[in-house]
Amino acid sequence: MVRFIGSFFGAIFTLVTLGLLFTALSIGAVFWMYSRDLPSYELLTHYTPATISRIYDGEGRMIDEFAEERRLFVPIEDVPDLVKHAFISAEDKNFYTHQGFDLMGMASAALDAARGGRLRGASTIPQQVAKNMLLSGDRTAERKIKELILSTRLVQALPKDKILELYLNEIYLGANSYGVAAAAQTYFNKPLQALTAGEAAYLAALPKKPAELHPVRQYDEAVDRRNYVLREMRQNGYIDAATAEAEAATELKSVQRGDYGAFRQSLPPRDYFTDEIRRQLSGSFGEKEFFSGGLAIRATVDPELQAAAAKALRAGLEKYDRGLGIWRGTRKTISADHLGREADWRKALAETAVPRDIEGWHPAVVLSLGESAARIGIEGVEEDADGHFIPAEDVVWARKRLSDGKLAKKARVAADLVDVGDVVLVRAITSDEDNSFVRWSLRQVPEVQGAFMAMDVFSGRVLAMQGGYSYQDSVFNRTTQAARQPGSSFKPFVYAAALDSGFTPATIVVDAPIELDTPQGLWRPKNASNKFYGPTPLRTGIEQSRNLMTVRIAQEIGMETVATYAERFGVYDRMQPFLSNSLGAQETTLFKMVAAYAMFANGGERVEPTLVDRVQDRYGKTVYRHDTRRCDDCAAPVLASGAAPQIVSERERVMDPITAYQLTSMMEGVVKRGTARGINLPVPVAGKTGTTNDAKDVWFLGFTSNIVAGCYIGYDNPRTLGSVSGGGLCGPVFESFMRTAIKKYGGGEFAIPPGGHFVKIDRFSGARLSDDATGDNVVAEYFRDGQEDSYGIGQMVDGGFAMGANLPLFAAGETDSGGSSTVTTATGKTKVIPKKADFGTLSSGGLY
Repeated sequence: MVRFIGSFFGAIFTLVTLGLLFTALSIGAVFWMYSRDLPSYELLTHYTPATISRIYDGEGRMIDEFAEERRLFVPIEDVPDLVKHAFISAEDKNFYTHQGFDLMGMASAALDAARGGRLRGASTIPQQVAKNMLLSGDRTAERKIKELILSTRLVQALPKDKILELYLNEIYLGANSYGVAAAAQTYFNKPLQALTAGEAAYLAALPKKPAELHPVRQYDEAVDRRNYVLREMRQNGYIDAATAEAEAATELKSVQRGDYGAFRQSLPPRDYFTDEIRRQLSGSFGEKEFFSGGLAIRATVDPELQAAAAKALRAGLEKYDRGLGIWRGTRKTISADHLGREADWRKALAETAVPRDIEGWHPAVVLSLGESAARIGIEGVEEDADGHFIPAEDVVWARKRLSDGKLAKKARVAADLVDVGDVVLVRAITSDEDNSFVRWSLRQVPEVQGAFMAMDVFSGRVLAMQGGYSYQDSVFNRTTQAARQPGSSFKPFVYAAALDSGFTPATIVVDAPIELDTPQGLWRPKNASNKFYGPTPLRTGIEQSRNLMTVRIAQEIGMETVATYAERFGVYDRMQPFLSNSLGAQETTLFKMVAAYAMFANGGERVEPTLVDRVQDRYGKTVYRHDTRRCDDCAAPVLASGAAPQIVSERERVMDPITAYQLTSMMEGVVKRGTARGINLPVPVAGKTGTTNDAKDVWFLGFTSNIVAGCYIGYDNPRTLGSVSGGGLCGPVFESFMRTAIKKYGGGEFAIPPGGHFVKIDRFSGARLSDDATGDNVVAEYFRDGQEDSYGIGQMVDGGFAMGANLPLFAAGETDSGGSSTVTTATGKTKVIPKKADFGTLSSGGLY
């Protein structure tokens, strides 16, 4: 019997042993099979997570950030112990003792599931790192086995703190926040060091189900989970009972509930400048690197000038729009159901998409209409006992467009323009004397659009860029993306080519009718005034923007030569050599035009426009620097008394410096007495207007000795602007901006290059005058040494087009002003010139 019992238990033991051996071999085989093609955990030793790229201004202030995954990488030594302990307590309390997986945790999870509880994974932090960074998120046995294998290898290969660093920086915590630093900013707008135990516990609660623990929508669930983590922290000895109880009783405050300001609110609103940086650097570095590379980008923007550019352009566009007297509003409404209670209309108004990046403007909703005024509720402005109103006196400038497209009569009361529930934009009108409040005024985003850009003429640093009225209304950047006809603002390139071809500012060019056969028919360009002026000095041609002179010059030197100059300056990649293009018929961008004008201003050196001074990668290494000029003295510890660092420029010369100065001098005349004579600034300014046929596009580009700026205005879908000009619309925008720029950067006389001499010329006839001549007709022209011959003083150019006889030509000294007038012709006869005379069959053909 004893022998039988012994044999029985021996057999049982053998079976159990064999079973265990077989199970072990089976498990071993499974683990061996799944371990063969696992991704290498060594990749994590070179972990480079997707991190935020940030843009800073010249003073080092952050002005924007871009990211697909909003992550701020924090080394483990910079993570406070409180945050580490919160996540360890919530996710893996035996983190520092296990070897990659927690058998007790797995057994507890299995027991809970057997009792009918929720199935939970019991994954340790190393397992979560393996799953999130090396495997897929599939809930399968195969993935779990691979996860166990990799977590064991991770623990063997990396210190526990390194694994925790990977976890805390990689984990998704909701609201597009990856990693604890970004989440602390998103939910509490705090650095990690400033988090309370309760806030750290809330963040640690999020990895399990970030979408289901929103601090507003699922407030109760979020608090329950936070308090669970606090209890775990207390049980693990990381906080004391008093702290746990106090934090558990504390209200869960967050950015989402409005308890803290959002981090984004501390940054300026995104604008055309930073968005253009995104566009350009995404092209240079690739979108993936830009949005996830953690780049530190130093922008060239001057915040003061950027604000001045936006203000000046908006003022110009709004003045034109209000002059039309047509009310469009925002075309957004709020249902009457939401207007009864203040909380309801404020919530509905906050959710309405209208531009909020216009200084001084507020979104508002019409709450009720009275006999003359409209009562409004204003976002960000508290209600008072009397309420806020749009009075009748504020609406008399406008007419409302009816449903049939016709215009109603001019408004007399607010109800003529707005209805209850209309979302409108308003600004406060204040007294000029003491800045006291006067009334609220209706505003609207103009339908007409425009762009403005300013840059340093020597370095190419773009100081300001405004690509439209409001970035939040339209992200289309008209500075770089809108290709439009530059009109007469292109003419300086024709004149530059002429000056380099032997012309001088005193060369006489015939201003008379031209007819040219083209495949499209007979082309008859004309001057803006519909008048002819006969033989005229080159200077007057650019000052008064004479089309016929420009076409004759282009014909004389050849359009191939003009095209070469335009391409050399970067105005076009390839210019079509048609005569009409000498008048600016081929489209280009404001960005290219401003950059080209900078080369006139700096004496003819090539300058490449840039919005970025420097780009550094996530490790601080400079991967791009714009300014490549050499400065050997800059590294010297001491300079001799009175000495300045010498900066060596090796930039390409695109035009002769004397040509650049001659052209600049002639363009000074445009501002002093030509088509831009309304501009009045305290330093020398040169520039050129541009107005296309039917005034579909208007321009002004100008420069001082150190800053070049340009303005463009027109409808996105081109149509006439009416009886306007580049000088009239864009000139005031340029002047307003430059007043701010000159206060900060100054300005001086334009530098005179060596190799030439001044000769006094009669600017009406082109005749040489004595050195002591004075008067309004006298101008000192700069000639190259020995250049009085060829196309110099008194030489006449007709471009191969004959000048008809008996044409009524303006006499010397007469201007281009419109209206009927009596003039003396070149033959001595008196002629009456009617308004908009067209001289027979001449028709509009060019740009002016």
